[in-house]
Amino acid sequence: MRLSDFWRLMEDEFGAGYARVLAGDLVLSGLGGRTATEALQAGLEPRTVWLAVCEMQDVPHARRLGRDIAPKS
Repeated sequence: MRLSDFWRLMEDEFGAGYARVLAGDLVLSGLGGRTATEALQAGLEPRTVWLAVCEMQDVPHARRLGRDIAPKS
């Protein structure tokens, strides 16, 4: 997963404004007590960070791959 995909998933799930706040404030015990922002800056894979956020925020498994986007015609 690319970093841009991580941010797209965060914004789709939590909203554009709240996604950045959540990433900077929510301490993820599964990532050594780091926030998502700290974990990404430390070089952790965006997918690992995304899944840790999902676990902490109880994102349903059906939404962990993101929303379906219709292809452009």
